[in-house]
Amino acid sequence: KVVYSTTCAACHQATGEGVEGTYPPLAGSEIVNGDETKAIRIVLGGLTGPVEVAGETYSGMMPPWGGVLKDPEIAAVLTYVRSTWGNKGAPITASKVAAIRAATASRTTPWTAAELANVK
Repeated sequence: KVVYSTTCAACHQATGEGVEGTYPPLAGSEIVNGDETKAIRIVLGGLTGPVEVAGETYSGMMPPWGGVLKDPEIAAVLTYVRSTWGNKGAPITASKVAAIRAATASRTTPWTAAELANVK
């Protein structure tokens, strides 16, 4: 909750509801509740371009946090988000974040929703 409050709440709001048209809600988000590797990639590398959440399109840019947050912090914030506001996602481990960080280490640009749709 501490990492979320200091890093994420400015855009996604303390309630996880986001900002209409700009920053998507995390509450009830299919991205948050879905494939954990996609959520990890977004926090590590950022997200740009339009993204659809709950039938609405959002166009805000999420900066990459991989250079700022350590693996345990990313695991903690994602676990918090995936278990708050009615979300039912499984916890994220620091070792899973480390594995995704290593696998995507050469990436230099934020992800797009289209790219993440093809991540297996």
